[in-house]
Amino acid sequence: MLPESSPFSPDQRKALDSLLAGFDALQRGWLSGFLAAGASAPVAAVPVSAGKLTVLYGTESGNSEQLADRAVKEAKKRGFKAVMKNMSDIAPADLAKTENLLVIVSTWGDGEAPETAVAFHKAFMEQDVKLDGVKFSVCALGDTSYEKFCEIGKQFDARLEKLGATRVAPRADCDVDYEDAYVSWFASAMTSLSPTSNVIAAPVAAVAVSEEFGKKNPFASEVYENVLLNGEGSAKETIHVELSLAGSGMAYEPGDALAVQPTNCPQMVKDVLNAAKLKGTEEIEVKGAGKKLLADALREDFDITALSKAVLKKLAEATGSATLGELLAEDANDKLRAYIEGREIIDALIDFAPSGLSAEALAGIFRKLPVRLYSIASSLLAHPDEVHLTVAAVRYETHGRSRKGVCSTFLTDVAKPGANVSIFVQPNKNFRLPADGSTPIIMVGPGTGVAPFRAFVEHRAALGSAGKNWLFFGDQRYTYDFLYQLEWQDFLKNGQLTKLDLAFSRDQPEKVYVQDKMVEKGAELYSWLEEGAHFYVCGDANRMAADVHEALISIVENFGAKSREEAEAYVENLKKSKRYQRDVY
Repeated sequence: MLPESSPFSPDQRKALDSLLAGFDALQRGWLSGFLAAGASAPVAAVPVSAGKLTVLYGTESGNSEQLADRAVKEAKKRGFKAVMKNMSDIAPADLAKTENLLVIVSTWGDGEAPETAVAFHKAFMEQDVKLDGVKFSVCALGDTSYEKFCEIGKQFDARLEKLGATRVAPRADCDVDYEDAYVSWFASAMTSLSPTSNVIAAPVAAVAVSEEFGKKNPFASEVYENVLLNGEGSAKETIHVELSLAGSGMAYEPGDALAVQPTNCPQMVKDVLNAAKLKGTEEIEVKGAGKKLLADALREDFDITALSKAVLKKLAEATGSATLGELLAEDANDKLRAYIEGREIIDALIDFAPSGLSAEALAGIFRKLPVRLYSIASSLLAHPDEVHLTVAAVRYETHGRSRKGVCSTFLTDVAKPGANVSIFVQPNKNFRLPADGSTPIIMVGPGTGVAPFRAFVEHRAALGSAGKNWLFFGDQRYTYDFLYQLEWQDFLKNGQLTKLDLAFSRDQPEKVYVQDKMVEKGAELYSWLEEGAHFYVCGDANRMAADVHEALISIVENFGAKSREEAEAYVENLKKSKRYQRDVY
């Protein structure tokens, strides 16, 4: 396998040939990537040409884009002429021109295409494109807490095969902790696509280990401020959190998100231990962390709340519960869905593990505690070495038990001034201010959706940008829920905010929302769009974003003298030209 020109002695070549011959394709591919990446013995690949490769991605929060970038860089080391393509910038017919294709796509919510991929996904599922000769593999990102886990990746995988493409490596279905699954998938795909002669390497100087803070290495940030924004009497609990970036070297752009690694509520840890009939002093092995006390692992490492079919399957294996087995039967999906709705893992432990579990069995049902993403509510130009968040504390009651959001109440109750919070920046290139500071912008952000627009206006004010800024904000009551009221009024007074339209739904008998205010100001809003304004929406995806989208189409139809179809095409063109961007959750 190793040529005589390789930098090894005859005895070394013989030993290596013998060793490599015993590896399967996946093992050889993984080892090649490991060495090329400089993980332990830094080397640089000297590959022969391996053909063209397109890495196609569809992303909501940026994870798919980051993995696509990694894939392209690694593929180039292996000799591929690799390029990455956003689904928003390509048509289905373009895939017929590809030779090798890797698809990395996330599923948003419960089975929806990510924001940037909606139009491409719809067209790809409908159009007949001949893809004979295209070799492909799919990496699907998702969240097992949703019923339709990795649904969009599964659809792309099936559709590519149906259109004649050849699958060269099995699809990977990745949960929120996707690193290991991605690495294995990529190694498998590369092994299938790469000529064996590509596994040639030459020594290079050692590469310094990066000290950058990120997903694998979050920054311990000190909390500067934690302030309640709602007035006394409000039905809401919204906080403003200020965190230090001093010494981190981290930077962010307006529109980016901050990833926060929470810890679980101590009371929830106690409740889970009680339900499992355990003390918490038991010792278990935690992947990546070694041996830990069970109570510490439950607090710091595991998702101990989110109930899903995947969790229930593991619980069924651990308990042998016949009742749970019936609930997980193929013909019981409706009953399963009804059971999961409003419940957490604690409920399932009480219902299906009445005798308790061993420490290892309990730990085995959990997935890793995922980070939470929050839209950044500040500009670095206005607040050097700081990052601000606007967070709504989630507290409610279902099935006779009090519930609360893991991260929102962690930030509300635990992240007090002086405490440390583990964070890293998650770039969002699909939610950006116009490059030209003179371009008008229209921002629709009710509730905590106003967060990135505080960053937008702060940033433009700091730069002295000439562009007009129009904000639509809404919440329940003017007196209690006008988030950042004094700041907006100052921006208006100073001319840094051109227009402010408010919709407080509970201040009058009929409910008024931001979309109603948009329609009320429809003529002027359409005029701004015709001037080249960019349109932004942030906040609730379930209802608000859809209602705002419908209002926008209606405004274009009525004030642009267009048919419904023409108005829809106008709005779709705004999206394609990146003049209509959404950050919804």
